[in-house]
Amino acid sequence: MKNRRNFLKASMLAAGAGSLGTIPNLFANPDTGRPMRFIFMHRGNGLFPKVMTPPSLSEQDKARDDKKEAFEVDLAKHELPDWMAPLDAHKDNLTILQGLSGKMCTTGHHSWCSALGVYKANERPSTIKWATVDFELAKLFPSPMEHIELACFPTGGGNARGSLEGIAKGFSARGPQQPNYAFGSPKRAMEELFKSVSSEKDDQIKYQLERKVLEFAAKNQARIGENLDGIEQSKVTNYAESIEAIRERNRKIDNMGDVLRQHVPKLEEKYLADELNTLDRQNAHAEVLLSALISGLTNVVAFTVDELGHPYTGLPGIENEKVNMHDVGHNKSIGGLEAPEIRKRARQHHMTLIDTIVTRLKSTPDGSGTMFDNTMLFYFPDGGETHHSHGWEYPFVVMTGNNSKVNLGSKYIRLPYHNEVGHKTLGNWWTTILNANGNPIEHFGDHDLSLRIDQSGPIRQFL
Repeated sequence: MKNRRNFLKASMLAAGAGSLGTIPNLFANPDTGRPMRFIFMHRGNGLFPKVMTPPSLSEQDKARDDKKEAFEVDLAKHELPDWMAPLDAHKDNLTILQGLSGKMCTTGHHSWCSALGVYKANERPSTIKWATVDFELAKLFPSPMEHIELACFPTGGGNARGSLEGIAKGFSARGPQQPNYAFGSPKRAMEELFKSVSSEKDDQIKYQLERKVLEFAAKNQARIGENLDGIEQSKVTNYAESIEAIRERNRKIDNMGDVLRQHVPKLEEKYLADELNTLDRQNAHAEVLLSALISGLTNVVAFTVDELGHPYTGLPGIENEKVNMHDVGHNKSIGGLEAPEIRKRARQHHMTLIDTIVTRLKSTPDGSGTMFDNTMLFYFPDGGETHHSHGWEYPFVVMTGNNSKVNLGSKYIRLPYHNEVGHKTLGNWWTTILNANGNPIEHFGDHDLSLRIDQSGPIRQFL
């Protein structure tokens, strides 16, 4: 059974597919005629709420912000924090959201899939209670690939350990006790996701062999099942159905070959190297992300831009240093730079990634508009407000297209603080996103048992 499970894992990862996003779409948003797309960019080592505040706030609003009192201002009338400068051109689509809590999640050094699932979890699959929000959204706007995950993996503890270049347990979950798997290497991701249209003869031979193996396995499982009963028959039937689902995805890939050929990532040679610095790895992942969305392979991408155990390399000014972000979390200087400045340079590069993604999607036609019209992007810390976080706050940068069902855009919003009247949690936030896009769930995720206020349902002001 173990070998079958490993085979299925590898096959699922190799099976790329498409929702036919750039040709008549089968899974459209009923109001816009196009599917919604969602990008989840999360990072480790916390995100300080104080760095999110526009520097041009009035004295009155600064005082409110310092006291963490609820208020809202129009970003069009304010400067962005300097590290967000790459997003100046997209201010109409930008929301800075403060005040969400997540004390029901795993916090501190490593959070695994907690922030996306809104429950306490660790790296053991047995702690995964249900599918994370990105997979729930993928169900609402289906594509045969369903979901793609990319990551800058840690090597010094944390989630998946080991090689930065492989495919390993990711930070999202497909369902109860079902961790997702993520691509650590942009080159590997490109090869696996787009190999059906590879011009390399060896890739094509491998691609056809995989299909023959799947065909054989499907027939073999069916024969085995005929001679079993009870729970053993159910197990084999589940495996057979999984294999057939993969084969169906492959058939859909084959039918969209012309579209895929147009959007194979054109990675620079340095991005195809065996070893990448962190910034180059992030840039290359962004290119794979864009190709996957624009070609129609998926409508939902999760992208772990960094994690606490990831050895940061290539940071401007200290390019040759291997930065231990745990040390940065404890305010240690590295290469002559103070910890806050190192954090800032990492964040600023993340904003250049968002600028690249949003700019490209804004220039890609989709129906009568652009792909970004039907896109939401979330940038947030997976563990909360600080290095040793407690889940009091999860700051968000949110980019929303014109057809978004959520009432955001060009706003700095601070919600009421923890346990104040009107306070909202990550559970309320993800419930809002799900409700707005067609999932009527009453509440997504666990409740915060320390809260004395009603915490069910969406955030009404955003609907």
